[in-house]
Amino acid sequence: MSEFTNVVKERRSATKFHPEAKISEQELEEIFSLVKYAPSAFNLQHAHYVVVQDPEKKDKVYEAANKQYKIKTASAAILVLGDLNAYENVRHLNEGMLHLGIINKQELDMTVESVTQFYENRGDSFKRDEAIRNASLSAMLFMLIAKDRGWDTCPMIGFDPEQMRQELNIPDQYVPVMLIALGKEDVSGQRLRGYRKPVGEFVTYNGF
Repeated sequence: MSEFTNVVKERRSATKFHPEAKISEQELEEIFSLVKYAPSAFNLQHAHYVVVQDPEKKDKVYEAANKQYKIKTASAAILVLGDLNAYENVRHLNEGMLHLGIINKQELDMTVESVTQFYENRGDSFKRDEAIRNASLSAMLFMLIAKDRGWDTCPMIGFDPEQMRQELNIPDQYVPVMLIALGKEDVSGQRLRGYRKPVGEFVTYNGF
């Protein structure tokens, strides 16, 4: 079995953490330096992460997360956001390719126009779907990389997004996607992994 297979099988949602475990900003930076390779539509990189470690701020997150104890013991509480306006960065994100001579100005202008129309023609609900979809892809990679480095995580949707927005000063262009508690899992009393459907129950080929 490959190391990656082990990471996939060993990653699970942690319900308790060792409160004394601390993660450094340097290690977080190393994790995020790999997270940046997550796929995103048109390479727009919709995801933004707000890492909360300050005790006073973490208490605010704890309150906004319905007082779930795992936030108290986690080494960091990480709010994953999706950028509703990510498509507006398309020129900036592709200018490097222009400077390297990979594309010319006409190709850059065509890319900007086509991506902008793609999002604006589909409206606000599509922009929201895209923000959530692409940030979720990034968040899954974050959790796998964290596990590979010996950290445990728990993705959470049990929080008040507007309260979280207010406490962390989140601009309106970002939609809260999920909260991730990160730390070293306290496995005492850990339950068996929940039932997983057999492949035949969630996979069909060439149609439903």
